[in-house]
Amino acid sequence: MIQFKTFYVNDLRECCYVLYDHTKECVIIDPGLQTASEQQRLVKFIEENGLKPVKLLCTHGHFDHVMGNAFVTRTWNIPTYIHPEDKGQLERAQQYCQMFGYTIEQPPLETLDLKEGEPVEFGESKLEVMHTPGHTRGGVCFYSEPDRLIFTGDSLFAGSIGRTDLPGGDYDALMESLLTKVVKVDPYSKVLPGHGPETTITVEMQTNPFLRYE
Repeated sequence: MIQFKTFYVNDLRECCYVLYDHTKECVIIDPGLQTASEQQRLVKFIEENGLKPVKLLCTHGHFDHVMGNAFVTRTWNIPTYIHPEDKGQLERAQQYCQMFGYTIEQPPLETLDLKEGEPVEFGESKLEVMHTPGHTRGGVCFYSEPDRLIFTGDSLFAGSIGRTDLPGGDYDALMESLLTKVVKVDPYSKVLPGHGPETTITVEMQTNPFLRYE
């Protein structure tokens, strides 16, 4: 059974997640850590729970989701996984940060590819990788069917969807990703987005204006 901890970090209140099971192996999703205090919150949780980080997973490459990549990989010496179509986002992360008035340590560019159909494994758990382009070309969601959990990055939020007006964004592609993949999972699945509160697939199908059909 996968357990998880949510950290709201950086000025954009991005959601960083730590997922773990009874083996104590864990993965870290989207460590948008901006400050030393945020870094220490993460370290404290991992150490106090005796966890062993084994992978860093990126739902996409936008700077607010990768601010802490360098810190995480350096602290635990673990590989970074990202969809190949978002590697360019990592390369330009510092440039994008400067445009918005932030500075970050350059995320490591030596990464491993996330591919649809190839699960991410840790401990005795696994996550299905869904390629969900639209917010970015290489956006992905991570889904655990047994645990009814789907980590949607900036593809789906409570009551909304990801913006598509940034480079690589495509509204039609995002809607196709949501309607043909994301909302097809178990309707009782808990949705853990890249920003904002958690929700469920059922609630979003009933209330999200982008997903409702009268």
